Amino acid sequence: MNKSELIDAVANKAEVTKKQAEMVISATIDTIMEAVASDDKVTLVGFGSFESRDRKAREGRNPKTNEKMNIPATKVPAFSAGKKFKEAVAPKE
Repeated sequence: MNKSELIDAVANKAEVTKKQAEMVISATIDTIMEAVASDDKVTLVGFGSFESRDRKAREGRNPKTNEKMNIPATKVPAFSAGKKFKEAVAPKE
């Protein structure tokens, strides 16, 4: 499912126009990205949590030349699925 398909599905489920659904989804995504970029954690109970994590510096290799290279430390976005989401994907029998 891509963003436009998500917008269609939300518009149908919420019984709103596609334009309204797009505005809400875009605003939600933008707000989550802004919060995580400023080191805030966004938790949606049952769905999951978005946060930034520190990735340590490490040594890697250039695949073309096989030459060693240093990869600097950086921050990366991370998502942890919530219990309800995990159970929806892999229900327990």
